[in-house]
Amino acid sequence: MSESPKQMIEHLQKGAGKLASSSPQEMKALTDFVQSVFKEGALDLKTKEAIAIAISVYSRCPYCISAHVKNALATGLTREQIIEAGTVAMAFGGGPAMAYSSTVLIDALNELEK
Repeated sequence: MSESPKQMIEHLQKGAGKLASSSPQEMKALTDFVQSVFKEGALDLKTKEAIAIAISVYSRCPYCISAHVKNALATGLTREQIIEAGTVAMAFGGGPAMAYSSTVLIDALNELEK
């Protein structure tokens, strides 16, 4: 991996800021929507972050994996729970999801748990 998980999160944040400068309405709409989704509701934040990790692994998005591992740790999800979310993705995504779980997900945990 060329960027560390922390670098990926920083890169994503900077890129989103630049995109917001050129497409402010669209980025505001997306940001508002995402913020409304990631509030306590019928599902708690831990569950929502576990789902987000599984979808990120399935989608093979290293930026998403890094960001959601950081968020998941902040909600109190354990390493074991985060890895299990990755294995749920593997049930649907097969080998590619296993590759992202065993590399990007584990690397993000190793760096961001500190």
